[in-house]
Amino acid sequence: METAFEIFVRISVFVGLFVVIGTLEWRFPRRARQHNHYHRWWGNVSISFINQGLTRVFIPLSAVSLAITCGQQGWGLLNQVTLPGWAKFIIALICLDLVIYWQHRIYHQVPLLWRFHRIHHADTAFDLSTGIRFHPGSILLSALIKLGAVAALGPAAVAVLVFEVLLNATSLFNHSNLRLPNGLDRLLRRIMVTPDMHRVHHSVQPEEMQRNFGFNFPWWDWLFRSYLAQPESGHEAMTLGLPQFREETALSQLLLQPFRKS
Repeated sequence: METAFEIFVRISVFVGLFVVIGTLEWRFPRRARQHNHYHRWWGNVSISFINQGLTRVFIPLSAVSLAITCGQQGWGLLNQVTLPGWAKFIIALICLDLVIYWQHRIYHQVPLLWRFHRIHHADTAFDLSTGIRFHPGSILLSALIKLGAVAALGPAAVAVLVFEVLLNATSLFNHSNLRLPNGLDRLLRRIMVTPDMHRVHHSVQPEEMQRNFGFNFPWWDWLFRSYLAQPESGHEAMTLGLPQFREETALSQLLLQPFRKS
């Protein structure tokens, strides 16, 4: 079960960043907002609330709680080696992020998993609400994969909590419709995924959609040769989404999309 402290930290950071990033992208937009802006947000936010509820019902064990148990029982790789706490902390963050990178790539390669992941890509716009638009099936599987990674690695609970907070924060940030100065974008790309970097991944062009899978750190896309600096059409002109799903914003459409043939 999640502790009260874990819940407080995660919700506080999420709500605070949602307000701050939402305000910034409204004030400094990279692309013009679509006419169905509010309908999109209603669907995207609604499915996020459903995801949170279903995860707590079907997978009540949190990754942080499992990390505490691993530490007490001596489970996992990091509990078998003698290293400074700070080194284990950094290794945990890097390894967990690598797992998320490969999970993301696999979601694109396995047809059944792609069916559940594609509602995230079917969004024809790109703002911070896209960062919480995932199908419950995809979220539940992701939670199980994360638990498996924690059990195998045995990271400290604080490292898992920091990673969870970072993952939520960067998902909001790198999906935001926020215009960054070019120099700042180039600088940030050395240590984190920026909105311009990740937006390429949401292109309607298949070859661009298979690039820039990272969420937190950009290094995996460089290392595994999936990095693409800019979209061919440019950020303002590029078409986002999937060709077979256009302007689908209703909650029922999002929930049923994986079960449709298209």
